[in-house]
Amino acid sequence: MRFFVTWVNRVNQVVGVTAAMMVVVAVAITCQMIFIRYVLNGSTAWQTETVIYLILGATMLGMGYVQRLRGHVNVDLVAVMLPPSLRKGLLIVAALASIVVVSIMAFYGYEMAHIAWAKNWTSDTVNAVPLWIPYSVMPIGFGLFALQLVADLIDTVDTPAEAIELAGGGH
Repeated sequence: MRFFVTWVNRVNQVVGVTAAMMVVVAVAITCQMIFIRYVLNGSTAWQTETVIYLILGATMLGMGYVQRLRGHVNVDLVAVMLPPSLRKGLLIVAALASIVVVSIMAFYGYEMAHIAWAKNWTSDTVNAVPLWIPYSVMPIGFGLFALQLVADLIDTVDTPAEAIELAGGGH
């Protein structure tokens, strides 16, 4: 199990850095687009669509990394008032529920990407981007998120109840 947790953490670290680079590239393209439009008074054809796909990709692909950092919004009002053993139980139930929801999202994201691929859908732009490409970030991102949730669940189960800390430090 330790190998799985380590592997998932490393994969999400790499994908998280990739997502951050996608945001940097999107910002650079946006700056280039602004320069062309407002300084050179030219038109742009590919920039807006590319920026949208990069930000979408960064958002979806970065979810597992954010989970790894315990950075998602978390309400721990009830958990902080519970004794350690009940807190651990609550965290396990919450993790299992999250895994179910995130896995459903990954499944339906895959279905959407597969339909786009099978029907050869493309964007209605000059670029005619095959839509399975941007759609595929949803099942990949939610899949990595689900794997990170499983890794976190393993950590929670393996950690003594008294040693478990909440994402916000329990304050």
